[in-house]
Amino acid sequence: MLIAAIETSGEWCSAALWLDGEIVSLERRAGQRHSELALPLLQRLLEQRRLKMENLEAIAFGAGPGSFTGLRIACGIAQGLAFARGLPVAGVSSFEALAEEAGADRVVACIDARMREVYYAALEKRGGGWKEVVAGRCVPPGEAPEPPGEGWVACGSGLAAYPDFLQNKPMRKLPQVHPTAWAVARLAGPRLEAGEGVDASRAAPVYVRDKVALTMDEQLR
Repeated sequence: MLIAAIETSGEWCSAALWLDGEIVSLERRAGQRHSELALPLLQRLLEQRRLKMENLEAIAFGAGPGSFTGLRIACGIAQGLAFARGLPVAGVSSFEALAEEAGADRVVACIDARMREVYYAALEKRGGGWKEVVAGRCVPPGEAPEPPGEGWVACGSGLAAYPDFLQNKPMRKLPQVHPTAWAVARLAGPRLEAGEGVDASRAAPVYVRDKVALTMDEQLR
């Protein structure tokens, strides 16, 4: 099965192809240029394999949480590609993509949410999939609950923004790890091959938080 994956939830823009279990991917540091870069990256991957958009059989995308604009871009691209050909779509949580990239079985995902908050979840690998031990939420860094037990690895942009995050919990910290299309493809591929994709009209970002900016009073506090 040939599946395209797009991830634009943060500073990096990436695309990947799942070819019957083999994954190839490309990524660029995008800033605000995700909409310019995503499709050309995907097109490059297809050309390298002598394939065309018409050969795609399913689409996966990074569903969030993350940058509101970035999430809408990935979802919009996924819907556009899927609607044109009636293809199934699968969204993958940014928390799960981070966990998959971390290379550990117990992962604290911490994404900078701006406005003095982080998107946070603690996930554990069970039966080949990821289960949330601490459910995903948007909280001030100092209010994030500690995950139970030991052996946790923390990753994500929130660690760079808040170096003291969960400072009383001993764990290795990897602030450079970010969600990627490679991880999205790796997680979505088996689901889509098992027929678990949805119609493109049902694809939607997962924002976790509705508020997009601080008020003037909040900025002055």
